[in-house]
Amino acid sequence: MEQDVNHAMAIPPDGQQPARYSRRYQAAIWLILALAGFVVGQIISTIMVVVVAAALGKAGSVGSLIASPVPPAWIIVTELVGIWIGFVGAVLIASRYFGTRRIRNDMGLSFKSIDLVIGIVTGLVSQIIMIPILYIPLRAIYPDLSHKLSGPAHELTGGFHGYDLAIIGALIVIVVPVVEEMFFRGLLLSSLIALFERTGKRVGPALAVITGGICFGLAHFEPLQLLGLAAFGIVLCIIAYKVRRIGPTIVAHATFNLVAIVAIAVTASQVK
Repeated sequence: MEQDVNHAMAIPPDGQQPARYSRRYQAAIWLILALAGFVVGQIISTIMVVVVAAALGKAGSVGSLIASPVPPAWIIVTELVGIWIGFVGAVLIASRYFGTRRIRNDMGLSFKSIDLVIGIVTGLVSQIIMIPILYIPLRAIYPDLSHKLSGPAHELTGGFHGYDLAIIGALIVIVVPVVEEMFFRGLLLSSLIALFERTGKRVGPALAVITGGICFGLAHFEPLQLLGLAAFGIVLCIIAYKVRRIGPTIVAHATFNLVAIVAIAVTASQVK
C-alpha cells in the first residue's frame, strides 16, 4: 500500500506546512480534533433534540420517542444536524488552523469522472455481496438476522412517507456521505496515516486503514452491524488512501445508503 504522501488528502511532510508545526504534531492535533468533533457532535445532537422537543411541547416524552421503533422525522433530522455540526466544525478548524486553509486539498474533496464508476460499483458490491457473505456464520445464531441488520435503516426511513421520506432520504444519500467522508476519510484517516507512518511504508498505512474502518463502524453505535460497517469503512479507507481523494468514497457511501433505503421501501410496500 505504498503511496506518495505529497498528494492531496494527506498531512504534508515537514517543510511543506507552517514552520511551527511538525508533521506528527499536526497529525496528533487532527486526531484530537476528530475525537472532539465526534463527542461535541453527540452532545450538540442531544441538546438540540431536547430543545426542539420542548419547543414542540413534547419534552416529557422525548425519551420514549427516541426509543421507539421509528422515531418522528424531526428527531432524526435534529440528531443528524447536531452530529454534523461537530463533524464539520472539526474539519473546518483542522483545515483553518492546522492545515492549508483549503478544505479541498486538506480533505481530498475532489471528484473525477471515474469516481462515479468506482463509487457505484464499490457501494453495490459492499452492500449486496460483501456484507451478506460476512454475516453467513451468524445466521445460525440469529435466525432473523436480515431483519435485525436492517433495523437501523428501518428506524431512519421505514415509517416515513411523502415529504418526510423524501427529506430524510435526501439527507442520508446526499448529505451524510459528504459530511462523514470528510470527517472519517479526510480528517481521521489523514491523521492516522501520518501518525502510523514510522511503523513502515506498508504496515503504517495498513494500520491506519484498519483503525479508520473500525472507528467508522464503532461510531454508529450498532453492535450487530459493527462487522459490516467496519468492513465497509476499511474498503472506503483503502480507496481514499489509494486515490488520495474522497470523491469515489462519497459516491460509494451514497450508493451503499441508497441500496439500504430502497430495500426498506420495497419491503414496506410488499408488507402493505
